[in-house]
Amino acid sequence: MMMADTEDGSGVGGGGADHTAGASGGGAGPAGGGGRTFGDIRFGKVSGSAVGIGDHNHIVNGRQGEAPCDPAYQELLEAVRQLADDLRRVVPSPEVGALSDELDQTQDEIQRTGRAGAGRLARIRVMLQDASASVGMLASGVAVGQAVGALLGG
Repeated sequence: MMMADTEDGSGVGGGGADHTAGASGGGAGPAGGGGRTFGDIRFGKVSGSAVGIGDHNHIVNGRQGEAPCDPAYQELLEAVRQLADDLRRVVPSPEVGALSDELDQTQDEIQRTGRAGAGRLARIRVMLQDASASVGMLASGVAVGQAVGALLGG
């Protein structure tokens, strides 16, 4: 077992010297005492992480799947996916790039939370107008515009 002392004394991370507890297989390691083979394990502050100790662990730290969403947001999600695919085939421009980034973030938000915030929907509406020269002839752009309009009320 390898442990690295940190400046905060948490025993996790990269500063300070590495210590091996019981590496030779007998006796007490530097962190332990009283005849223990391995030393104590200390964790300082752990945030946004998953920790497993022992053999045969299965740890999942992240998304477990898409959040359920109502039909209007599901329709928007499908339209956003289609428009994002279509935008990969148009001539790049700053407006198309900004819209593409916003669509990616919208897709992620809907998948995580089941909805998209009103501010994000308003930004998409403006970006669709800004990129209208490239998006105006795409059916997927019209579909996103309609779905956003329905969710924003007009």
